[in-house]
Amino acid sequence: MKLLVTGAAGFIGYHTARKLLERGDEVVGLDNLNDYYDVRLKLARLEELRRYPGFRFVKLDLADRAGMADLISQEKFARVIHLAAQAGVRYSIQNPLAYVDSNVVGTANVLEGCRHNGVEHLVYASTSSVYGANTKMPFSVHQNVDHPLSFYAATKKANELMAHTYAHLYALPVTGLRFFTVYGPWGRPDMALFLFTRNILDGKPIDVFNYGHHRRDFTYVGDIAEGVVRACDRVATGNTDWDSDAPDPGTSRAPYRLYNIGNNRPVELLRYIEVLEQCLGRKAQMNLLPLQAGDVPDTWADIDDLTRDAGYTPATPVEEGIRQFVDWYLSYYRDGGPANPKVVNLG
Repeated sequence: MKLLVTGAAGFIGYHTARKLLERGDEVVGLDNLNDYYDVRLKLARLEELRRYPGFRFVKLDLADRAGMADLISQEKFARVIHLAAQAGVRYSIQNPLAYVDSNVVGTANVLEGCRHNGVEHLVYASTSSVYGANTKMPFSVHQNVDHPLSFYAATKKANELMAHTYAHLYALPVTGLRFFTVYGPWGRPDMALFLFTRNILDGKPIDVFNYGHHRRDFTYVGDIAEGVVRACDRVATGNTDWDSDAPDPGTSRAPYRLYNIGNNRPVELLRYIEVLEQCLGRKAQMNLLPLQAGDVPDTWADIDDLTRDAGYTPATPVEEGIRQFVDWYLSYYRDGGPANPKVVNLG
């Protein structure tokens, strides 16, 4: 298959594109290479992907309406995996309009391109953050999620509503995936595991919010990429049993599906840090702080639907996943900087 993967220079996008390429698919990777975090890391990921003959890179911003329309029209993709977004709960508090441009306008451009060009299936990234003020655990796609606690979550909820509308109006098969705290090699420098590792190695304290009592459904990126590909392979269909008198938020009469994609094993943040200390052979100096604005105390994914429909079975415990991350970090970074990544001209 020929697929478009948006956000291919990003963390999840890189791993997903690589999995597709390894099985022989043709992948066009799109990214705008913004400077939300170190662009050299994004370039290094792309360099890894360019080793596969089936990969091509296009530098393009999702908000470029004409550019997106031309790309999808010219390339005639069989399927689209839309992972590009402005990420980060905390950054959305300071700079909400960046999330409108990327997550709302950008996703609208992807939806338009898909519906005008016969794309067989659109899979897009949502987030566990949409559960917001919900406290019933585990989180289920069959719960209502009408109380987001961050603007980032609100834009992702908007994406889900937009996708459903296109499924209903234009019979575009769409599947949304709510990711739960993804971690692993090639991770984002603004995420906790990366920040903790860097500070522990530098002998600096780490900020531990909610006094370390967060419980997160930490999910290894390899398991996430496997789930994304499995979801892409299973084209969304309508639920013939959907009842408008008791509407199920996770399905529809339209070809629309929502799935949680997590590990289904919540881990307390203090345990997560303890495993990291063991892998690094160093103790962390912890600056214990209260819960941050926009954060939720706990997450836990009900993954039964994705397991039933796509055979998704996460297989990586945090002890193994953190070790994999530390091995990558130590091989890639030295003295807090890149370990001589090659910077290439990607257009």
